[in-house]
Amino acid sequence: MNFLRNKRSLFLVGVTSIGLVLVGWLYTNISTSYPTSLDIRLLHTDIAAVSKGKLVYEQNCASCHGKNLEGQANWRQRDTDGNLPAPPHSVEGHTWHHPDEYLVTMTKYGIEKIIGKTYPNNMPIYEGILSDYDIVAVLSYIKSTWPEHIQIQHDRINSRARALK
Repeated sequence: MNFLRNKRSLFLVGVTSIGLVLVGWLYTNISTSYPTSLDIRLLHTDIAAVSKGKLVYEQNCASCHGKNLEGQANWRQRDTDGNLPAPPHSVEGHTWHHPDEYLVTMTKYGIEKIIGKTYPNNMPIYEGILSDYDIVAVLSYIKSTWPEHIQIQHDRINSRARALK
């Protein structure tokens, strides 16, 4: 019995160690593979930013992500070209699962810059097209549409991400 308990403990220590090494590797490689800013924050309570963001969203994002943030049909399934359709930015999507810095970086530089390799997708890169303020404003508009409890969860995600810096 003691032998099994020790074996299980050793296994858990090993799995935990591997997990910590993997998290450290991901953090190091992802966080250094693109330009970062330590103080990117969405302005979802700023009326001017949200208004500007809504206009920029309508002009640049709604054609794929939907006028009402609903995304494209079957957004979790790759199309015939291997690309994922545009996800919703509403609560039904996964946008709120990512910290502000990731969202801004993804919008500005694209997923390939973040992960450091080719990735099949149709998301345009907005560097040189939208200003940093426009990108923050669009994401602020999106966040402003989420229910308060999701905004609070997103704030917690941001707090955890900033604590890792």
